[in-house]
Amino acid sequence: MHGASYERARELLRTTPLVDGHNDLPWALRLLPEVDETRSAASEVDLAQSQPRLHTDLPRLRAGGVGVQFWSVYVPCRLSGDAAVTAVVQQAELVHTLAARYPSQLRIAGTVAEARAAFADGRIASFLGAEGGHSINESLGVLRALYRLGVRYMTLTHNDNTSWADSATDVPVVGGLSDFGREVVREMNRIGMLVDLSHVAATTMRDALDVAEAPVIFSHSSCRAVADHPRNVPDDVLRRLPGNGGVCMVTFVPAFVSPDLVEWDRGLQTAMAAAGAKHADLDERQEFLKTWDGPKPPKAGLDAVVAHVEHAREVAGIDHIGIGGDYDGVTELPVGLEDVSTYPVLFAALLDRGWTEEECAKLAGENVLRAMTEAETHAAR
Repeated sequence: MHGASYERARELLRTTPLVDGHNDLPWALRLLPEVDETRSAASEVDLAQSQPRLHTDLPRLRAGGVGVQFWSVYVPCRLSGDAAVTAVVQQAELVHTLAARYPSQLRIAGTVAEARAAFADGRIASFLGAEGGHSINESLGVLRALYRLGVRYMTLTHNDNTSWADSATDVPVVGGLSDFGREVVREMNRIGMLVDLSHVAATTMRDALDVAEAPVIFSHSSCRAVADHPRNVPDDVLRRLPGNGGVCMVTFVPAFVSPDLVEWDRGLQTAMAAAGAKHADLDERQEFLKTWDGPKPPKAGLDAVVAHVEHAREVAGIDHIGIGGDYDGVTELPVGLEDVSTYPVLFAALLDRGWTEEECAKLAGENVLRAMTEAETHAAR
């Protein structure tokens, strides 16, 4: 049973587009056992039907009030060079194919105006976000080609460093951004692609903010002061967002939002290192967990996510926060936020805590759409 606040949240999301910063459905589809990588996953899995193996399908996106989705076109770090470029193009093509298969539900958008028009027409506006700067293979030409394919942000790294940027979860080599890394940021600003600082080291965050002339985003990161995980954003960086115009899109990943899980994950990392396994490789981590006899992970709940949202609001300000669930990019979600249908539950909790509908609308999507508009305006100069 849902109460009055839930109904208020649902009504809010009917008029304000909920912009989710990060959903890994394209890669999750690719990993399903019946999917042949040489053919399109879009033709083998019917997203118009319930898909209980996934966190995402079209009925649940509708139930969750999602209005604008950044679909992650993710490439694992084990792919490099030309193989990484091939994979990111395949992922981009998959998103376009999904939009073509479900035209009454999804519509590719290239601008904020197109996204708002799609939302007004009852479609889920679909942007692409490239996860992992290794996917451009050190080529600004590839970066520009990804923009033409609909990619509107790029995460400068994934879990491993690139040759030009340090990752949050790797041993520092560059010291932040290299000269080429700064050139990448400037080129992204020039063409109107958002610089995504999720996954990068704090030194890289600071270097990017020093260079950036358009708003940056964190497509799926939470707060270091609440849960001390390297994937989260330190307060000094959050405090710089108003000056930049950027947005931290708080994620739901339990290992990032729960302090207890952060401690558990450190134990897992130590055990994997002792066994010669790589914690940063998500596939290797899942394999290791199948046989690890360590403690079971504690559960995270909705209250953990609320704590991060409210901390980010306190430090960065109400105009610089958003939501990036990371559905289908993790194996578990917090209790109460198990799939994409549950976004109204979060907004209902915030309304119950005294947030106004205007404040919830900023968090839901207006802030990141404003940041994108500023990036588009900068690129048009």
